[in-house]
Amino acid sequence: MHLWAVSITIMGYKDQIDLSRLPQHVAIIMDGNGRWAKGKGKLRVFGHHNGVLSVRDVVEGAGELGVKYLTLYTFSAENWNRPSFEVTAIMELLVSTINKEIKKLMQNNVKLNAIGDLALLPKRCHNELQGAIDQTAGNTGLVLTLALSYSSRRELMQAAKNIAEQVKEGTLNPEDITEDVFAQNLYTHNLPDPELMIRTSGEYRISNYLLWQIAYAELYFTTKLWPDFRREDLYEAILDYQKRERRFGKTSEQVN
Repeated sequence: MHLWAVSITIMGYKDQIDLSRLPQHVAIIMDGNGRWAKGKGKLRVFGHHNGVLSVRDVVEGAGELGVKYLTLYTFSAENWNRPSFEVTAIMELLVSTINKEIKKLMQNNVKLNAIGDLALLPKRCHNELQGAIDQTAGNTGLVLTLALSYSSRRELMQAAKNIAEQVKEGTLNPEDITEDVFAQNLYTHNLPDPELMIRTSGEYRISNYLLWQIAYAELYFTTKLWPDFRREDLYEAILDYQKRERRFGKTSEQVN
């Protein structure tokens, strides 16, 4: 395909999006870095480094489009079980990326946020992350949330423990426990639930990611490996989202 044809296709995706019907929160499982690197005869770490380019492009694309919240599955609690070399490399990459991207986050008015068991992060990594969160706290544009050392099951378990403690202390009556009360005890208590969840690499799994929050999210799967995913792929996913009928248990006639 000629470059001009590719350009028309890319512009076409963005031009077809109804800006009045954007998903305000998009969550992404960034999968396929290792396989991408392996396919090129490189170490898995090479894929993680190139995946950063995709993060940058998608964050900029989401912000320009007007998406309000973007949550990226950056490092799962289960990822700690990977070879120590890879884990160390990922943590070092996270620190260097934060340092390199903080200026651009400020320029683009992006507010950085993080969820997960952050206490497990190496001290330097945790400090750099918190510093970036503090520095961008006053920004009013896209809220970029990194899910780090994150496990949805642990999040749900911790929420249950928090509520049980409140009941034990007498500050909460069991009959007053509602879905809203439960949601307020999750890591994402200050975020709306995602309307669109994207997973790259052709895998059809949720992988312990935002299990409560994506109860009614539209799921979009693409065979593209994360290092190949760019803003035009995000636009294509949003277009697909806008073509779907979201019924939330109602009939089509009720929705229409």
